[in-house]
Amino acid sequence: MGKRKFSGLEVLLIALFTMMTVAAITLIGLFVAAALEDEFAPQCPNIPVAERVDCFPDAGASKLRCEQRGCCWSPMDERNVPWCFFPKNHGYIAESLEQPNAYEMKARLKRMASPSLFGADIQELAFDAELQSNNRLRFKIYDPHHKRFEVRHEHISNLNSDPSSPISDTLEMTNKPFGLTVRRKENKKILFDTTFAPLVFADQYLQLSAKLPSNNIYGLGEHVHRQYRHDMDWKTWPIFTRDAFPNGGTHNLYGHYPFFLCLEDESGKSFGVFLMNSNAMEVTLQPAPAVTYRTIGGILDFYILFGDTPEQVVQEFLVLIGRPVIPPYWALGFQLSRWDYGSLDEVKKTVERNRAVGLPYDIQYTDIDYMEDKKDFTYDKTKFRELPQFAEYLHEKGQRYILILDPAIATSKRVGNASYESYDRGTKKNAWVMDADGKTPLLGEVWPGETVFPDYTSQDCIDWWVDEYERFSREIKHDALWIDMNEVANFKKGSIKGCADNKLNYPPYTPKILDEVMYSKTLCMDAKQAWGDHYDVHSLYGYSMVLATEQALQRVFRENRTLMLTRSSFPGVGKYSGHWLGDNAANWNDIKWAIPGMLEFGLFGVPYIGADICGFFDDSSEELCRRWMQVGAFYPFSRNHNAQGYKPQDPAAYGPDSVLVASSKRYLKIRYTLLPYLYTLFYKAHTTGDTVVRPVMHEFYSDSNTWNVDRQFLWGKHLLITPVLDQGQVNVRAYIPDAVWYDYETMERLDTRKTFIDMFLPADKLGVHIRGGAILPTQKPDVTTTYSRRNPMGLTVALDDNNQAAGELFWDDGDSRETVENGHYLHYQFSVDRGVLTMKTVHAGYMDPHNLTIENITVLGVPHPPMSASVTHVINGMHENSTILPSSSITYDSAKQVLFLRGLSLTLGETYLVQWELVVADYQRFDCHPEEHADEAKCKARGCIWEPSIMERVPWCFYPKDYGYAVTAATETTSGMTVDITRNKRYRSSGRPESPDINTLRVEIRYHSGDMLQFKISDPTTDRYEVPVPLSVPVTPETDETKRLYKVVVTKMPFGIQIIRKSTGTKIWDSSVPGFTFSDMFIQVSTRLSSEYVYGFGESEHPTYKHDLNYHTWGMFSKDQPPGYKMNCYGVHPFYMGLETTTDAHGVLLLNSNAMDVTFQPTPALTYRTVGGILDFYVIMGPTPEMVVQEYTALIGRPVLPAYWSLGFQLCRYGYANDKEIADLYRDMREAGIPYDVQYADIDYMDRQLDFVLDPEFKNLPALVDSMRGEGMRFIFILDPAISGNETDYYPAFVRGQAADIFIKWPKELSDDIVWGKVWPDKPGVVVNESLDWDSQVELYRAYTAFPDFFRSSTAAWWSQEIQDFYWNITKFDGIWIDMNEPASFVHGTVGGKCLGNPLLDFPPYMPPLESKHLGLIHKTLCMNSEQILSNGKKVRHYDVHSLYGWSHTKPTYDALLNVTAKRGIVVTRSTYPSSGKWAGHWLGDNTASWDQLYKSIIGMMEFSLFGISYTGADICGFFEDAKYEMCLRWMQLGAFYPYSRNHNGKNNRRQDPVAWNSTFAEASRDVLNIRYTLLPYLYTLMFEAHTKGSTVVRPLLHEFVNDTTTWDIYKQFLWGPALLITPALDEGARHVVGYVPNERWYDFHTAKDVGVRGEFLNMPTPLNHINLHIRGGSIIPWQNPENNTYYSRRNPLGLTVALSDRGDAQGSLFWDDGEGIDTVGNKKYLLTSFSAAKNTLSNQVLHKGLAPADRLILGVVKIWGVGSVKITEVILTHADTPHPLTPEHDLDTQELIIDATSVSVFVDEPFKITWRTGA
Repeated sequence: MGKRKFSGLEVLLIALFTMMTVAAITLIGLFVAAALEDEFAPQCPNIPVAERVDCFPDAGASKLRCEQRGCCWSPMDERNVPWCFFPKNHGYIAESLEQPNAYEMKARLKRMASPSLFGADIQELAFDAELQSNNRLRFKIYDPHHKRFEVRHEHISNLNSDPSSPISDTLEMTNKPFGLTVRRKENKKILFDTTFAPLVFADQYLQLSAKLPSNNIYGLGEHVHRQYRHDMDWKTWPIFTRDAFPNGGTHNLYGHYPFFLCLEDESGKSFGVFLMNSNAMEVTLQPAPAVTYRTIGGILDFYILFGDTPEQVVQEFLVLIGRPVIPPYWALGFQLSRWDYGSLDEVKKTVERNRAVGLPYDIQYTDIDYMEDKKDFTYDKTKFRELPQFAEYLHEKGQRYILILDPAIATSKRVGNASYESYDRGTKKNAWVMDADGKTPLLGEVWPGETVFPDYTSQDCIDWWVDEYERFSREIKHDALWIDMNEVANFKKGSIKGCADNKLNYPPYTPKILDEVMYSKTLCMDAKQAWGDHYDVHSLYGYSMVLATEQALQRVFRENRTLMLTRSSFPGVGKYSGHWLGDNAANWNDIKWAIPGMLEFGLFGVPYIGADICGFFDDSSEELCRRWMQVGAFYPFSRNHNAQGYKPQDPAAYGPDSVLVASSKRYLKIRYTLLPYLYTLFYKAHTTGDTVVRPVMHEFYSDSNTWNVDRQFLWGKHLLITPVLDQGQVNVRAYIPDAVWYDYETMERLDTRKTFIDMFLPADKLGVHIRGGAILPTQKPDVTTTYSRRNPMGLTVALDDNNQAAGELFWDDGDSRETVENGHYLHYQFSVDRGVLTMKTVHAGYMDPHNLTIENITVLGVPHPPMSASVTHVINGMHENSTILPSSSITYDSAKQVLFLRGLSLTLGETYLVQWELVVADYQRFDCHPEEHADEAKCKARGCIWEPSIMERVPWCFYPKDYGYAVTAATETTSGMTVDITRNKRYRSSGRPESPDINTLRVEIRYHSGDMLQFKISDPTTDRYEVPVPLSVPVTPETDETKRLYKVVVTKMPFGIQIIRKSTGTKIWDSSVPGFTFSDMFIQVSTRLSSEYVYGFGESEHPTYKHDLNYHTWGMFSKDQPPGYKMNCYGVHPFYMGLETTTDAHGVLLLNSNAMDVTFQPTPALTYRTVGGILDFYVIMGPTPEMVVQEYTALIGRPVLPAYWSLGFQLCRYGYANDKEIADLYRDMREAGIPYDVQYADIDYMDRQLDFVLDPEFKNLPALVDSMRGEGMRFIFILDPAISGNETDYYPAFVRGQAADIFIKWPKELSDDIVWGKVWPDKPGVVVNESLDWDSQVELYRAYTAFPDFFRSSTAAWWSQEIQDFYWNITKFDGIWIDMNEPASFVHGTVGGKCLGNPLLDFPPYMPPLESKHLGLIHKTLCMNSEQILSNGKKVRHYDVHSLYGWSHTKPTYDALLNVTAKRGIVVTRSTYPSSGKWAGHWLGDNTASWDQLYKSIIGMMEFSLFGISYTGADICGFFEDAKYEMCLRWMQLGAFYPYSRNHNGKNNRRQDPVAWNSTFAEASRDVLNIRYTLLPYLYTLMFEAHTKGSTVVRPLLHEFVNDTTTWDIYKQFLWGPALLITPALDEGARHVVGYVPNERWYDFHTAKDVGVRGEFLNMPTPLNHINLHIRGGSIIPWQNPENNTYYSRRNPLGLTVALSDRGDAQGSLFWDDGEGIDTVGNKKYLLTSFSAAKNTLSNQVLHKGLAPADRLILGVVKIWGVGSVKITEVILTHADTPHPLTPEHDLDTQELIIDATSVSVFVDEPFKITWRTGA
């Protein structure tokens, strides 16, 4: 059955009924709304005046009309304050809040019932917010039911989001009334708060207000702002593009910029606010401080941009809108123009007269007068008949030609009634803006008469414009294009027929734009364009013209960059064009106001900016034009331009001999000299968004004086411009920011800073100052850039307070398009530190055809003349050759402290090191009286010079230049030298009569290998003590000189040894200085150092990793001394690593075990003093820091490979009361799920602290140990060396030891008795009263103890037997902790205090600055005359071998452990010496629970990495004193990355183990230890590499990034190996940590994201439960899922984290064995496999396969980071030629790919390959 059809009448009736229904509903709604509004009562609490938001921005406010709007009325005696203002109950209510994900927030807004301001309020709105990146928040308010106009932005539309923190950290919403609070996430500071005023959103009136955190507001435009920082006193600024004069009013000008920057406070933290809206608007600033936006169309689309500095905010804004174009190099030259030269002949006259005076001058313009009747794409064939040849005329002299085009196209015919084809073709293409009917071209009037207006938003128009321009360019050759009148300007109001009366031409509210008529001097608002009504797109006219013109320029100039200059602009224009500040006038106001204008366009992303120099309108006086030419020489866009009918103002017009011409040439030459610097600034703007012309505030934001400096400006960071801007003035009130500054012209250093000064600037002078710390690239100037670019280049270096500087150079051909993107450029980074200029080529993609060289280097602020200067050429990272500069190339101006290096001829593009060696006379002194209480008499008694110095710490008593020894005989062979030297007896002895000088010495120099040599100085007539520590030197010396990295020179008088690195010429050792002394008990030698960067020497607590060379002395003598500043501690390591200024490294070991000290001085130099033995030096050449350690450990012995379980977490305390405390702790740790492998017992497990005797309170300890070991745990017990001799019962350890005669005794000629001491063991049968003072307890209760002499093989056998008996008869254990082996004693020397024998041994003639040195060397240890016997039977004094006691103790302990357990285990020792690491690890001693110990532990670990002891760590949470919660938690996080990770504290202190606090602490500890356990396969592999190659485990950043000198000073971060960067929180209350991110790709360990920062410091959020960890791109990290202990975690599958590099590749390796077998490496019972990733493939290569079946691992989860954001859809694992498809998990946000290969059961000791592919 078919459907019934309605008749026509029925259809009509239905339609009428529907219309009536809709109308009725509408009327009912209006009635209800009106009724509600009638009942509306505004809530008007006591709103502060400063916070009033105007409810009546239009004219005619009255109380009645205000109340009709539902607003508050309160008149005042000021008109600028709103009398009518919003109440608290206007606005919208937020409903339906949604959060689609952590980064987005959405809501629907419903309008609150209230009267309307202008009608047509939108009742329901949508609100969308998104945290698009960590530094960018967007929120958008719009009509969800009706599409409204939104800006089409060609750059913003292509941005991707990449947030990492939830939006809730940044944005909060208030529901009723709706409001937003934007906070800075790191400190919760409120930045943008809209809750204090309502949202208004009507069809043609949108308003939003926000309170701001400060009055420091900059930006908004385009206007003339008379000051850079905004006046917040109720100022309203309209924004709507307009052809108007920039005469200082508040009216709108050419551009549309609703963007401002707010500096929050002195911290520099800033934010920017950008409203993406192109409609006419106004912005009101008020004192609250607050901002109110009123716009009459579109939507509210806000971007909030966060930065830590103002400069960072600009960078973020330019990420959003597009970074600026780099102009062609020639566009940075000076330019001349005027409107109406009258003829081409006059143009040429202007050119010629300026050429004649030698003015630097690159570009000549013609304005519209070149055209035929001012018509685009034509030229006047009468007055400008030779214009087609004009460009060539300019090119012949290296100059360029730019012409102008306006948008408006004439409708009239050409001369002779010829058709105007450009108009005709445009009409055919429908290229014009149309009338309201959308069909008829809108007609107006501009320069050529009646015109149409191209619609650049239409593709047809763009095609027409490109075609016309291409046609014209074939006719008139030119080099670039200037576009004007594109606001769009119209001399008629709207059109030639006026504008219709409608809501677009006459909106309900008109912002306070000029004339307050929307279409004044432009088009009707209802005109139609492709993007929409002209009402919406008017302010985009110039923007759309720029986009179209860019296409035209690309068509015409193709690969050439060219230049565009536009008058009208919108955010994003800077990506393609520059801008000038419009039609100014020749007056003193406009010269001033140009500076805020330039600074603002820097904010807006248009750095190619300048004002018309000398003014456009009016005649310019000579003075005004002279001063303007001076400052204009530093405008980025530097053009002199004036208007029709005014006097010529090009420089030469003022006369060739005028002051103006001379002054102009002077500063233009400076400009041209500095163009390489300016060009580099544009490169930085293009690549990072840096500003070019920069407000002083951007660099010195912490100084509030700079916040409103706007009569000065900077070029980049480094050049301060101070112009004269007032008539008749020669003194300028100038601000000198807080830095070192040098006058550019005189090169003299200013003696003021951070203050205002009166700067004298006579008629021909401008203030130009270079900031200390700058390196400015320069080039010899010429009259054009064509010529100057062929000239030699140079560098101007301005040293800062630290005698450092940095800079860079970008260089390309200056003209080609996209050289950066294509890599066709050269990029230098320059740095100066300690007299070395590094000129490093970081990108070499361009070779200049002119074979440019860097000829001259000028260094400002050099305090003293150099001794010499040299240049080293670096090729492929190797220092190929070094040249000492002749004196003719070196000039020093002592008055100005300027160093000139000339005639260098350094090839541009090559890497060089330029070094100058400075002399400070006082710093060349070497101390002749290092003891206290020096005076002139004592000094001269030693034959030394006494001369007071005003320099702090400089010695007043110092050696004469020839003090020391002289060479008397020398023999040289291919393997070394032998030299005899004799003391210069002209001088008296060393001044220590008890230590007679040795007059004749033998020097033996041995070339052991290409990278190691030894020199030994001894007495050839006496068998003096030499250190009995065996070293591994090559059997055969290196006799081939070409294979040695060094050469050795012996100086004859005074004798000295110079060791020179052949590749660079650097002297790494130079002892040819006065003061060498060799006496019986005092030996001293000094050497100059290659740089101030010295690391090592120990063991002592150092406050920094790099030594401070300002006269610091460090004593070395092993001692039971808790860590403290300048206190000699447990071990002795006379080894240092030196970094050379060339980034090479070397190491020096003094093999001497006597008490000694080392003194650093700023020369830089180092002095050794020792009280015995000989001088036996080993020098290791590196040349990298890591190679230094590898070569050093090859010499002293590679570090021990610890048992795998010893890498687990460990717990200990001194003060366990009984075994139950340990059992309870173990239970609680297991219940908390905290990974934990090792439990200790300190001396409290011993009965009366007797070794090998169990205390009754610990009778159940053996069973507990067995139980724990049965669950995978391990046990370590402590042993001290001292053995009680007071026992009344049989004590096997002492009895058997005495029988074997293994205890240290007196020399037989003095006594046959044991040298008794006292340590921990108590006498039998005593009850210790711990309330007594320490000395009383020692005297009353401590037993006599004997000290085993571990040098003897009989002692080792005894020790092994005692350990074996303890293991089998008392309790099992897995490792041994040896303590108190310095050796420590609680009495000084011996019981009773009387040492036998020579008292000079206990109190030597020279006493190094040791802790308690007034008590002699015997303080807290044995008498120095005690006798020990080496394994070869040789008798030695304890005086000589004291510091070897711990070393001698370690190997017998390690051997005993291996023998008794038949497992590898671990030994931990307190006292160490070079080579101790072969057998043991070390903890950093009895530290204190204080915050400073956290960072000092990092320094300690890094030093022990140098010393060849990899297994190190500090007592987590501190040994002494009570730990505090936050400190202990932060220490647990740090300690989780100690190789030796043990929490240990002292007796009577509160517990500090992880379960002693609360559940939060336990959870945080568990989480960070789970990370450690996850990474143990990587840590174990690093331990293997240390054991086999000598690599460091805990690694300073400088070892991996030595070319980055920033890393040379870093000691609060460290690496595990090359790949894991650890940046802990080390300070109380820290929730952010500033850490350095070296110049590589780095991934956040926790998020898998690329951090996106390189080679700079990063403020890292660090909440209390977080430690910052980063994995280096290019690394593959093996891992396993964690368990409660390693026994279980070792059974888990092996995971891999593949962190791809920029190249998409990565490498790593895995070492694996049974974890505890003895010498598995030597016995080949291990697996070593490498992993590599490249080209979407991961594979392994098995390098050695020797695992037992039970120890094999299968492959588990593979995480690949940095795989990109194109979806990966396929993963194949291939094993044994069989492919296995796996399921990929690809997170497009983090770019992490997770592959679980567990199910395939592939063993990692078999080859496999994993490939992944995208679906693209």
